[in-house]
Amino acid sequence: MRAAVIVFPGSNCDVDAALAWEQTTGGTAERIWHETADLSGAEAIILPGGFAHGDYLRCGALCRFSPAMRAVVAAASRGVPVLGICNGFQILCESGLLPGALGRNQGLTFRCETVRIRVENTGTAWTGACRPGEVLSLPIAHGDGCYWLPAEELDALRVRGGVVFRYCDAGGRTGTGANPNGSADDIAGICNPAGNVVGLMPHPERAAEALLGGTDGAAILRSALRVLGVGATASG
Repeated sequence: MRAAVIVFPGSNCDVDAALAWEQTTGGTAERIWHETADLSGAEAIILPGGFAHGDYLRCGALCRFSPAMRAVVAAASRGVPVLGICNGFQILCESGLLPGALGRNQGLTFRCETVRIRVENTGTAWTGACRPGEVLSLPIAHGDGCYWLPAEELDALRVRGGVVFRYCDAGGRTGTGANPNGSADDIAGICNPAGNVVGLMPHPERAAEALLGGTDGAAILRSALRVLGVGATASG
């Protein structure tokens, strides 16, 4: 199972994502520079966190023009699993692979802490190893994680099952102040209609082994193995 981890100028979680993929799935991960136009050998694609192009204009806005992103769009249309983490989520929205936008956190403060998210949809390429309603503890580190979508489009997103994760408290309850950035409807992650493209603000690669303080993120990465037809036997 070969994953391509796309590296932009300013990415800083690409090594973490590659190592987490390899340790969690038993597969291989290759870090691909954003000027590379050929991703034909990738069975899964990860857009890691960081500050791509310095977050100029808007977070992730410049990335849509990279040759690698044109290849990511083409791969996504073929059903290849694509995961965008933090800055990667922002890039997916800017590239049109996911709806909506991510803006400044409510309160205009950078948030770096561990949060809890509830799994809302287990029918995606990146949540098949999770349980419906399962609460995961994952770290966040972002200043622009407030997800927004016009009201009518947000309703449509909910109806089609596009909300994949919501911020919650330890009991799995939303609307209790657990939302760290003011995202609409406590949304922490969403998917495209086909379910193969998922973006989320928390970092599963930073919680994929016990040495890092938690393994809840491993289930997200291992989920792709089911789509690829591989038994999820690797441990996180």
